[in-house]
Amino acid sequence: MSSSFLHIFLTVYAALFPIVNPLGGAPIFLSFVRGSSTKIQEQMARKIAIYGFTILMCAMLFGAQILMFFGVSIPVLNVAGGLVVASLGWNLLHQGGDPDKKEDAKELREEDIMGSAFYPLTMPLTVGPGSIATAIALSAGHTIQPGASWANLAISFGGAACGLLAMSLTIYFAFREANTIERVLGKTGTNVLVRLFAFILLAIGLQMLWGGIHELIDQVAKQHLG
Repeated sequence: MSSSFLHIFLTVYAALFPIVNPLGGAPIFLSFVRGSSTKIQEQMARKIAIYGFTILMCAMLFGAQILMFFGVSIPVLNVAGGLVVASLGWNLLHQGGDPDKKEDAKELREEDIMGSAFYPLTMPLTVGPGSIATAIALSAGHTIQPGASWANLAISFGGAACGLLAMSLTIYFAFREANTIERVLGKTGTNVLVRLFAFILLAIGLQMLWGGIHELIDQVAKQHLG
């Protein structure tokens, strides 16, 4: 059970890290709060982390069910999600500099800073369509498996929730320490870290894709045999 929990935890965290990219987002966050007090920066970082956790948790809990309501099966969702995740990983591996979604941030007046915690700093600059699609795709393989026991569901939910919590804490600490990260890592260090996790993301996407294809093949075989 502990190995399954750890696997889900690491899968969720590793899949979301390069898309959310808290280290790459820290300089953008800094451009919004530069010149403000340390207290305001800490409050902003905490709000963004909480908002991000809430959005991703809702995507994992309800996103796949909404798609199923429209007649999308789990194997097909795994195939589509795997393609999305693998594509994001591939694009991040071959991307120069920071992601495009981070480039259009602008400096705000201090009185506008707290009002920017949700939009645009959380959505879409930190938690955007890519991370939401990834959360939905991941949930298809872990949280809505038909016939799963309550123990397995609890392990899946706990592992996924802890993965999202770890992601939110990473956002919080990265944004809170944005000044230090900008000084220590620099662009080269940040890019190396993002590329490493992008490769892991590509591998996870291909695994999800293969899992969905394998289930579809099994379904076709059972129909023909039956």
